Amino acid sequence: MTSKVRTVTFDTQDPHTLATWWAKVLNGKLGDDDFPGDPGVSVTTDSMTLLFWQNPDPKAVKNRLHLDLEPNTTRDEEVEWLLTLGATVYDDWRAPDEREPNAPAGSGYVVMLDPEGNEFCVLRGTSERATTS
Repeated sequence: MTSKVRTVTFDTQDPHTLATWWAKVLNGKLGDDDFPGDPGVSVTTDSMTLLFWQNPDPKAVKNRLHLDLEPNTTRDEEVEWLLTLGATVYDDWRAPDEREPNAPAGSGYVVMLDPEGNEFCVLRGTSERATTS
């Protein structure tokens, strides 16, 4: 037997606001029946559905699961754009640096936080991967 992932669910204090933010990031669409104040709001993209479910508890520890984004632009352009949307940089693992021995120049990733503090990574874009693979 096998299963497939139907949705990835985030606990959030404000489902509609965080879902709207992620819809911008992923060029996704909110459900037609999702409105401010709803306890659950979905975002559908070409490849997945994210569900944002209301939980009044504040985020207290590091995520045990996170998304890795591969932008259709460069990693650095995507990071800059995400900063304008309200994301913050949590940790920067872009090469060249000593933390990633033998990594090709321009490799690595950036760990960012969404507006509620959920971690996600921004990888190199598709075109960048093609030039260093």
